[in-house]
Amino acid sequence: MRTSFIKILFTLLLTSPAVFSQESDNAVLLKIIFTKYYKNEKVIAKERLQLLSFYCKKAPNNEEVLEVIAKNDVLKKNADEIKKQIDITIDENWSKEYNILFDNQNQYLKSKVNACLSFEEYKIVSDRFGLNNQRLMIVSKPIYFDKSNFALVKVAFYRNIEHNSGSYLLFEKVNGVWTIKEYLNEWAT
Repeated sequence: MRTSFIKILFTLLLTSPAVFSQESDNAVLLKIIFTKYYKNEKVIAKERLQLLSFYCKKAPNNEEVLEVIAKNDVLKKNADEIKKQIDITIDENWSKEYNILFDNQNQYLKSKVNACLSFEEYKIVSDRFGLNNQRLMIVSKPIYFDKSNFALVKVAFYRNIEHNSGSYLLFEKVNGVWTIKEYLNEWAT
């Protein structure tokens, strides 16, 4: 009995990192993004207007990534690997990563981050207040490359009044720690 338990435990320890590593990396990247963009947001309180909302779905990576690749040497060196991950048909959400990030940890950050919203839910909240200073943060599915030592993530902000903005964040993992290395293709309308 004890031998079989040890074998099962050993097997789980060997396979767990591979299965959960990208999911946990996604959660770490999401935490960095939330920490950066929610830094100046107020803690959620009853009936207080929250100005920044988080979109539930992972935005798909599209041909815009090709433009970003063309302007950056690190991305050019890994272009083939990155291009393979362009997929406009994905239908994934951030719920697993959101739960990893906020289950029993990061409670102060959680007090600033709304529960994620669909686009329709955002429109209802936005229309209810009738103000133009609310934003919906949309985060793309991360693209990992160069042995998962780099990640490319698009962060865009949608507003009802056409003052949208965004950029690609190039992350690098150095000594096991993800950091933002560069902001690429910054834009605003």
